[in-house]
Amino acid sequence: MSSEGSVTHWLRQLQAGDSDAVQQLWERYFPRLVGLARIKLRDNPRQTADEEDVALSAFASFCLNAERGRFPQLHDRDGLWALLVVITARKAGRLLRDSRRKKRGGGVETVGESAPGPDLEQIFSREPTPEFAAQVAEEYRRLLHLLDDRELEAVAVWRMEGFTTEEIAAKLGYAPRSVKRKMQMIRGLWEKEIDRA
Repeated sequence: MSSEGSVTHWLRQLQAGDSDAVQQLWERYFPRLVGLARIKLRDNPRQTADEEDVALSAFASFCLNAERGRFPQLHDRDGLWALLVVITARKAGRLLRDSRRKKRGGGVETVGESAPGPDLEQIFSREPTPEFAAQVAEEYRRLLHLLDDRELEAVAVWRMEGFTTEEIAAKLGYAPRSVKRKMQMIRGLWEKEIDRA
């Protein structure tokens, strides 16, 4: 079974309530979500939660909502990754926002009281609407299609999945310098498209 086919198959199984599919998707995506959350939380003082908490919450929310049928237009790995990126980025953003509030005195404790821990459920509770998730997935596909080159598409997808330049170079059998040039081409094409919009 191809990589794309296996993810599509697991998505169908997940939406049907199959726990084996959850495990397969977990193994495939959780490390990437941790990497994405690490990037988003660079400035977090790491007092309340870390990138693994964010990734875990994002993945759990995705699975719960997928089983409830909230993402009916989710059919493939491109749409799945785009959706997981949105959920993870939002959760990391909320965590940073709440950490900053607390730092500025939003969570001042009085003498003699122990500080209450963060309500992680409240921090991580809100999810993108199915409509927003579908729009993000569609924009993701559109930007990939603009590249009009399978190799550039692969580089873009791997980069968004958190692979380093060196890892992508190893996958393609190129020097890292060649991959950097390809990433510059991708950026240039996408920036022109954004300027046109």
